[in-house]
Amino acid sequence: MADEQQQQQPPIIIKRINKGHGGHHGGAWKVAFADFMTAMMAFFLVMWAVGQSAKVKEAIGGYFRDPGKYMIEGSSGILKGSRGIIPAADPSIGKRKNPPEQTSGPTDAEKSSMQAAGLQILRELKKHQAFNRLENNIKVQLTGEGLRIILNESANSPAFFEPGSAKLLQKSAIILMTIARELGNLTNRLVIEGHTDAAFSGGKNYGNWDLSTDRANAARELMEVSGVRENQIREVRGFADQFPMIVSDPFDARNRRITIVVLYRWSELRYEQLEVGEDLMDQIDTESAKGQK
Repeated sequence: MADEQQQQQPPIIIKRINKGHGGHHGGAWKVAFADFMTAMMAFFLVMWAVGQSAKVKEAIGGYFRDPGKYMIEGSSGILKGSRGIIPAADPSIGKRKNPPEQTSGPTDAEKSSMQAAGLQILRELKKHQAFNRLENNIKVQLTGEGLRIILNESANSPAFFEPGSAKLLQKSAIILMTIARELGNLTNRLVIEGHTDAAFSGGKNYGNWDLSTDRANAARELMEVSGVRENQIREVRGFADQFPMIVSDPFDARNRRITIVVLYRWSELRYEQLEVGEDLMDQIDTESAKGQK
């Protein structure tokens, strides 16, 4: 009887499928490991900050409230000579040291060099046909701040930008490109300003401030691809109609202009040395703490 049951049972076949290891288990573990290491580093920094003195904690908080203050004043870090959040024992570490001869104004040699640069720009501009059409719209002046290049609009027809727009005219772009190519040979930093007249009102969401800033930025973009060195432009400013060139007539079309300022070295240092004032947030925190008692 047992022999008959064994003969009736179907045979059992076991198939083994070799799935392999998926190419070293795939790359998901790398992402997980990276997240784990990031979390461990953050945990380590938090634990380190918790164990520091009150002075160091205050410095850490001050850095995150105003990082620029520490960049300007200079400080020392864990490594000798590096920047950090703990005030330096030597106040001179990390601070800019101005040459004495450049603290009160440009030197005679720098004035001569700047004047030569301005004349060279005019020589190059005169080689282009567009300069004949725009000669009355271009001014190159030597000022106490540096070399000032003014590109102003005219009442009869657009000179550099389409009316009410920050779009540069192609027929006038060669002027900015030539200026950029010459300024790229200088070591001086640049400031680009945009101005409008009092006539442009724009719309509800686009006014003089927007137009002046956009035009200055459009000039920057073209100059940066036409010869101006990387990081040579120090600032881009938009002044709307607040500083007219023709003071007696704020509606004069010549007030619509782009100004490129080539800074003397002493002017550049003056821009960089921002005065750091008292942090009023500390006073508010103190008042709040007193009010809670």
